[in-house]
Amino acid sequence: MVSDNEGRFLVLHEFVKAAKNKLSPNIWDYLVGATETETTLRRNRMAIDTVALRPRVLNDVSKVDASVDFFGHKIRLPVFCAPVGSLESFEAGGGASVAKGAGAFGVPYMLSSVSQPGLEACAEAATGPKIFQLYVRGGDEWVDGIVERAIAAGYDAFCLTVDTAHYSRRERDISKRFIKTWRAANTGMDHQAALSWREVKRFKDKYKIPLILKGIGTGEDAAIACDHGVDVVYCSNHGGRQLDGGRGSLDILPEIVEAVAGRAKIMVDGSFTRGTDLVKAIALGADWVGLGRLYLYALAADGAAGMRTMFEILEDETTKALGLTGVNSFAELNRSHVHLGAPPVTMPHVHSAFPLLGEGY
Repeated sequence: MVSDNEGRFLVLHEFVKAAKNKLSPNIWDYLVGATETETTLRRNRMAIDTVALRPRVLNDVSKVDASVDFFGHKIRLPVFCAPVGSLESFEAGGGASVAKGAGAFGVPYMLSSVSQPGLEACAEAATGPKIFQLYVRGGDEWVDGIVERAIAAGYDAFCLTVDTAHYSRRERDISKRFIKTWRAANTGMDHQAALSWREVKRFKDKYKIPLILKGIGTGEDAAIACDHGVDVVYCSNHGGRQLDGGRGSLDILPEIVEAVAGRAKIMVDGSFTRGTDLVKAIALGADWVGLGRLYLYALAADGAAGMRTMFEILEDETTKALGLTGVNSFAELNRSHVHLGAPPVTMPHVHSAFPLLGEGY
């Protein structure tokens, strides 16, 4: 049940409208934009839209429960807030506000190492499960220092991003001569470019905290990750912000599920926006789905309170989608509930999940 007493936000696209009204044009473009032709971003949405649901009927679905397990925690939806740099650009509290909003509803968040107010402050603001994500900007000793701080702060897992060996060309920014302050302050990017499976093995040999690799885009690399004992394979193309001309995440997911073969948990992100999107991802083998732009719209619109309301609306969508698909929980979903290769009904776009925006609603 949505708890927004003012009734300001009753459908998800209202957060998009409110965010655009609040954010500067440069930060709005950072939020909605991607790399070069933005093809990968559009293919993320196309991949979701070309999967159709196959509902089963005459099952008792009077008690739908959308909750799942997350590293020993019960969470209300199989989602988490994906890591995003410079959260403070969207709302002054930044990562602390995200921690509060996610915790107030009951889902995890993954904090980016390039968001403020930093590792410890965000952990203190959290009331639920949390993950720390690292962009490598130093050698082994530098990485060890960050990992040990994350363990001391009580993070449930640690994530290495592996698809940013080179920073991409984001033409919305370049065309406006907009240089992000957090990017200008970056040093040590040669360490990210040099990252290899050696560092993954070293991490697993040294630390017990679960390790997530974010940015896996092929079954081949998913298999290698499992061979190295990685706990979670995170299927992601960085929301279309890194390699242009790539595949949509939901198109990649089946080959990753096949390669992992139960040896690790699987995360996925890439334009997942609606309750039906979550049903499709879990039916195809994901364990948890990362949300990026969606929670940022809510954060920009109304801070932590807006995030909680957004999740409540998403939960309402999701429980209805599960029940109408003919299941009572995500555990009951399987490949028989989806049809691949359905014709899309809208042209893929960053907001094509919200067609009413184009009609003035």
